[in-house]
Amino acid sequence: MIPRPSDRPEQAATPLNLRFAARAVLLDEDDHVLLVRFEFPTATVWALPGGGLDPGEDDEACLRRELREELGLQQVDIGPRIWTREHVIPMRTGHDGQRDHVHLVRVARFDPVPEIGWPALRDELVHEMRWWSISEIAAAGGSTTSPVRFAPTRLAALLHELVVDGPPAAPLDTGI
Repeated sequence: MIPRPSDRPEQAATPLNLRFAARAVLLDEDDHVLLVRFEFPTATVWALPGGGLDPGEDDEACLRRELREELGLQQVDIGPRIWTREHVIPMRTGHDGQRDHVHLVRVARFDPVPEIGWPALRDELVHEMRWWSISEIAAAGGSTTSPVRFAPTRLAALLHELVVDGPPAAPLDTGI
């Protein structure tokens, strides 16, 4: 009998080298969400703003820094952690993927003015920011053939639940 890979100590699964990140669901007074457009080599993805934790940072400190750098947003109240998301994908940082903690941040609508500037954002593969309604997200990403992708993929449904039911009692796993 040939041993299964899990029976071979030399081929035991190694732990993933995940980057830890904090992201924000920025909801305005009309329940529109601010998303950033990433241009990856193989896909365009609209995602929540935020980024990787620096050494010694917690979610709140990371989000404050990222929202200031990427959006020019100052003096925000960081709300509860509402979602978690883990995705495995080779990253330019050398990580095997990322584990996101997503926090709710209620804001008055504003026009993003990146503190670090657009050249630096483009280096991070960010090429656009815009406010989306939940219905726009549902219509744009509502089919498997849609060219518009969102992260997490269930973003419209998750936002609908959040707006209707409020923040969950414990963070929800969004899936990829």
